Amino acid sequence: SLPAFHLPAVPISLETLFIILPYSLTLVVVGLLESLLTASIVDEMTDTKSDRDREVRGQGYANTITGFFGGMAGCAMIGQSVINIKSGATGRLSSLVAGLFLLFLIIALGDVLARIPMAALVGVMIMVALSTFDWKSVLDLPKVPVSDAAIMVITVVIVVFTHDLAKGVIAGVVLSALVFGWRISAINATSTVRSDGVKVYTVKGQVFFGTMAAFIDLFDYIHDPKHVEIDLTNSHIWDQSAVAAIAKVVDKYQHQGKSVYVTGLNPESQETLDKGFS
Repeated sequence: SLPAFHLPAVPISLETLFIILPYSLTLVVVGLLESLLTASIVDEMTDTKSDRDREVRGQGYANTITGFFGGMAGCAMIGQSVINIKSGATGRLSSLVAGLFLLFLIIALGDVLARIPMAALVGVMIMVALSTFDWKSVLDLPKVPVSDAAIMVITVVIVVFTHDLAKGVIAGVVLSALVFGWRISAINATSTVRSDGVKVYTVKGQVFFGTMAAFIDLFDYIHDPKHVEIDLTNSHIWDQSAVAAIAKVVDKYQHQGKSVYVTGLNPESQETLDKGFS
């Protein structure tokens, strides 16, 4: 029979909240990530665009209501969705029919389902995994940057050994952020002297708190000519630290009795610089 509505028999207190919260956050992270990843895969397979906000809201409403009936939290599943599409599904009706049919099996044929050997279900799951895995990604692994390949392998290893998708995803995100920060912190400049005697520094890279010291060290304050131009066409000023770095460079040149001009600023960088000097 169908479960009846009931309120969880747990004390309503901060102690209970602190016990439940870590597990709740883990379920939220895993559920949302897998649902959004499933939506991306489905969009790619069907050449459509999902309403991610609606998916997230619907999942939240459904899991909240399910909890009052003793049910488990759920989310969109990659394997089932891929098989559904490969079987000819084209709309939401297919998911509804699959859910209703599963409900019918549990209610009407529960005793029969209980007799299915676990080995048979394992075989089904293995075939689902084999049919949904993107084998081409393994062949492309040597072609991607070493850092990206390492992040993918480390993420998979963490998920397999911890049996926790959330830990693997969090580790992958943290590693990706660190690699991105390392890459974006690279900054350099080339210099040329124009016919009018002005030395032009063409800076390539992002100017922010992480590159502040390196940016200041790019220039030869003592031996440069009287007039210097800093071309930031290939750069971007991100924060107040970048503004402070530019001010420091200007101050160093002026201390040597030289003039410096900053050119090539995009509108966003110009606005940041103007606010910093205002």
